[in-house]
Amino acid sequence: MSGTRIDPAKIAFDVDGVVADTMGLFLDIVRTEFHVAGLRYADLTCYELERCTGLSGEIIGTVVQQLTDGKYRLPLKAFAGAASVLGRIAACRRPVLFVTARPYPGPLTAWFQECLKLPPAAVEIVAIGSFEAKAQALVEREISFFVEDRLETCFTLQAAGVTPVVFRQPWNRRPHPFLEVGSWREIAALLALQEEKMA
Repeated sequence: MSGTRIDPAKIAFDVDGVVADTMGLFLDIVRTEFHVAGLRYADLTCYELERCTGLSGEIIGTVVQQLTDGKYRLPLKAFAGAASVLGRIAACRRPVLFVTARPYPGPLTAWFQECLKLPPAAVEIVAIGSFEAKAQALVEREISFFVEDRLETCFTLQAAGVTPVVFRQPWNRRPHPFLEVGSWREIAALLALQEEKMA
């Protein structure tokens, strides 16, 4: 992008794998409730979790349902720096848009408030139920850039005229032509944000 900064009003974000460390919580639940040892974050090299983890479809389905419904005892954490950067975006653009393939928002509104300190008025969560429908939701809202961790979705976004920004994860380590970030610090560097004021 040769030094051009992205207008915060033109960017939106996926939730799971970009803001929320959902796969980290997935592993925590698998360890504590199903007593599966030895599975590491780096082992999650694909979206088809049965294929890359060796876990049964029943265990995966149970844990995914817990995550979707918010019925878990362990904390869902945000990736480092997400709260600070999203707070800065919210200071100049409200609401901050999040588009998720979850079928319904479930616990996300409360989670954004509790974990990221973003009030409901600062957040719009669009739960569309499929990866393929993300592009249309973004085009309708005149979003130009979308931070996404699922590589297949990035190709769909590009075809619809939305520029994908890949959030680096073990499951998207195949060659691709897209801009890539590995942290929220790197996301902040792409955005035209006011500098954080020193306390």
